[in-house]
Amino acid sequence: MNNKKSVSVGKVLIYIFLAIWAIMVIFPFYWMVLTSIKSYSSYNGEYVPQFFTLSPTLENYIAAFTQVPLAKYFLNTLIFTVITTAVMLVVVILAAFAFARLEFKGKDLVFTLFLSLMMIPNELVIITNFQTITSLGMRNTFLGLILPSITSIFYIYLLKENFAEIPDELYKAAKVDGTSDFKYLIKVMIPISQPTIVTITILKVIECWNSYVWPRLITDDEAYFLVSNGIQEIRENGFGRENIPAMMAAVVVISLPLIILFLIFRKKIMAGVSRGGTKG
Repeated sequence: MNNKKSVSVGKVLIYIFLAIWAIMVIFPFYWMVLTSIKSYSSYNGEYVPQFFTLSPTLENYIAAFTQVPLAKYFLNTLIFTVITTAVMLVVVILAAFAFARLEFKGKDLVFTLFLSLMMIPNELVIITNFQTITSLGMRNTFLGLILPSITSIFYIYLLKENFAEIPDELYKAAKVDGTSDFKYLIKVMIPISQPTIVTITILKVIECWNSYVWPRLITDDEAYFLVSNGIQEIRENGFGRENIPAMMAAVVVISLPLIILFLIFRKKIMAGVSRGGTKG
């Protein structure tokens, strides 16, 4: 009886802790949305922050698309995200397949060198990429934005480990039937590893959508601004630093696609992550 009570008390404490943690995580999003539906005058008139509003307004969202080129930033980010993710998937899948299934001289050494590159700080890579892209005359171009982001050593490693879990017998049987390596990859390995590939795709989309340092560094032409560095331009030269509700409306609009994406594919993301971390 005492054991059951202790278990029940333990569960209650866990649920209380999880509820408090959930509130801490969700509250900034709630505050962002709440601020975005307050008028500029009512927001500035609050000497004590109010946790609700009786007169919500959509004027800040209208301003986000009329006073600043937010739609243009959205289009640029969509182009950047789709092309970068698509090209990266091709590179990552082919590289992971080569390391997992093909046999060539020095494979283990090359893969070890690939993994060692993960130890290099991102700041050093950004400096090298900036010098390369600038010397090639690709500043303020989509090509300059996209090229440094079309591969990921971590994603290659993650997918390679997933490919390696597929039994060798399937590969040998396919070769006996005369199946080419490329056809085996398309027909067998990719469908089996779909959860991990979907996870990599979504993580890359989020990475591209939130990319800030590289777009800010390589573009100073507003025609190539993404939503991440475009929001800074909005703050400086759009609504102004004082119009916080309009800024929050722009941030809500920018964040909404990622939230929807995660809610739609959350089960596949969890399945891909758990599978990628499980051997056998």
